[in-house]
Amino acid sequence: MIQRVKQFYRAITARITMADRAWVEETLPAAAKSLFYDMHPADQYHALNVAKTAMQLWEEAPAGDRDLLLRAALLHDVGRVQGDMDIMGKVLAVLVKHFAPVKACQLAKTNTGWLGHILYVYYQHPEIGAVKLEGIGMKEEAAIIRCHHRKKTENDPPELALLRAADELN
Repeated sequence: MIQRVKQFYRAITARITMADRAWVEETLPAAAKSLFYDMHPADQYHALNVAKTAMQLWEEAPAGDRDLLLRAALLHDVGRVQGDMDIMGKVLAVLVKHFAPVKACQLAKTNTGWLGHILYVYYQHPEIGAVKLEGIGMKEEAAIIRCHHRKKTENDPPELALLRAADELN
């Protein structure tokens, strides 16, 4: 839970610099930039931190395609767009999942009402994001993003393993 408190603090104090924007502009293809900027600024900031951490992890132990990893890291939460889930919505989703996991799953499956929709997006954002990326031809990134909250398997590509590790640290 301490990690979640740190995430909340970073979310409410998030500021994206011009250097961050320039890095996004040079790293992502044109069609993906709008998906990145459609996310809540706190999610953009989180994605940037995940990408920076992923780059550090890759540099310590290079595995897989670095550029694919960075694109996947920047886009791993594009299934959550601004308006679907804000900071307080994510806080609520985390709390409901923690204190009432069965109810959280039930509400998410309905995707009705404000809370049901927030929980649906919370649980389904990897699939939502993967579908968006497939729609712009980013199939490799979509395959990684689709699985980033699933259980690890021995067949996971190195980019997925590094993305998961970086996401857990942020």
